[in-house]
Amino acid sequence: MNVNASEGIALLSLVQHASLPVQLVMALLMAASVVSWTMIFRKWFALKAANLAADRFEAKFWSGSNLNQMYTEQSRKEANATGMASIFVEGFREYKRFNQQTNIQPMDVLEGVQRAMRVALSREIDYLETHLSFLATVGSTSPYVGLFGTVWGIMNSFRALGTVQQATIAHVAPGIAEALIATAIGLFAAIPAVIAYNRYSNNVERLVTRYEIFMQEFASVVQRQAFASASRV
Repeated sequence: MNVNASEGIALLSLVQHASLPVQLVMALLMAASVVSWTMIFRKWFALKAANLAADRFEAKFWSGSNLNQMYTEQSRKEANATGMASIFVEGFREYKRFNQQTNIQPMDVLEGVQRAMRVALSREIDYLETHLSFLATVGSTSPYVGLFGTVWGIMNSFRALGTVQQATIAHVAPGIAEALIATAIGLFAAIPAVIAYNRYSNNVERLVTRYEIFMQEFASVVQRQAFASASRV
């Protein structure tokens, strides 16, 4: 048996023989780590898909495509429309609704379209920020949960010292070992969660900025069309 295998068996034995509170702390931290890693990968794929969808929609929108045709295409798959496409669908739907009415002021049309797009943007932000709060919670609380296991392990070491007349390293080693393992697992759960939260929060902020810029640009298009329609009346 090689050294690495022996160390792995020894580490597993320490975990198995740790006190119940420390084992519960380890189990909680490992579960939090597994869930956070699952959310990290899911969020990575979701943000990548959102950015690619925004790139495709912007390329089509500014290629000179007919807005009515784009609205018809996006409306057919509205259940799957997300991001910029969803904001466009909501805004253009409101524009068409106002356009069917008479004696509507252009600024009323613009305000209605902006209001509809802001509602759609709020839904998109809520979707993009899904799971981020969990990552933040894991990143901020895991070290403290691990610290609880550390304190408990050290307490066990002191209790072991109190039951013997001559203290040796063998009496305190198990408690210190389980304390350090709890600390290590706490850091193992916290560090990836903090890194992912900071990175994804920045990515979400940049993506939302893209959405807001598109909203302003689309509002300008709507404003020009609304005033052009009013001038022809």
